[in-house]
Amino acid sequence: MPISLPDLCDDHADDLDVLEPVFRDFGGRARFSGPVATVKCFEDNTVVKASLAEPGQGRVLVVDGGGSMRCALLGDLLAAMGADNGWAGVVINGCVRDVEITRDIGIGIRALAAFPVRSDKRGEGQRDVPVWFAGTHVQPGYHLYADANGIAVASGDLGVDFGAG
Repeated sequence: MPISLPDLCDDHADDLDVLEPVFRDFGGRARFSGPVATVKCFEDNTVVKASLAEPGQGRVLVVDGGGSMRCALLGDLLAAMGADNGWAGVVINGCVRDVEITRDIGIGIRALAAFPVRSDKRGEGQRDVPVWFAGTHVQPGYHLYADANGIAVASGDLGVDFGAG
């Protein structure tokens, strides 16, 4: 049976950093985990799209969108592309849209809020850089764990059955 995030925190308190509880669930997978890939961008989802177009191999894309509430960095088309390409989930320090559709797509999605306006497409953003938001530092290669209780990261895979669903 998969372990829950509270149990993981109890058993691995010294190995985990827990993100502040500011994220809402917008995806079709309530639980997800995997190695982290990162994107840093602001109101431009060009690099998010490029990342999700690549094979995910069970990874989680962590996007620091600067906490912007003025546009969405992910919608139904990018969520479906990420799911089709094997991404386990996406965590966005920013907004998403098309949430009535993303809830039925087989990918975990956590974001600050829903907002109906799409982002700009200027080709700006950075990949595979350390990011800091929700009180936590996240680096490429970290391992992320998310369920209904929250989101936590460890510097490596803790080797537990976290499951998915």
